[in-house]
Amino acid sequence: MSKFKYLEDVVTLEYDQEKCVGCTMCTIVCPHEVFRMEAKKAFLLARNLCMECGACMRNCPAGAITVEAGEGCVRGIINELLGIEGPCC
Repeated sequence: MSKFKYLEDVVTLEYDQEKCVGCTMCTIVCPHEVFRMEAKKAFLLARNLCMECGACMRNCPAGAITVEAGEGCVRGIINELLGIEGPCC
């Protein structure tokens, strides 16, 4: 999946590393390996590879991850059509 990519900088994924308890669930459930463990905390490795399925958020016991499932690419396309520039999220 390393060559698979969604639109750049439109994903709604947000991660608060301070809240991370090191459970590794995000690294287990993410189909695109967006997260990696470093020093007993998750590290956001490849934000733009996120497909916004929400599995990481639903499985994070600490509430360190938020994502609006399936919204980022749609927002990016709509913003482009409306002529809105810059990050959409």
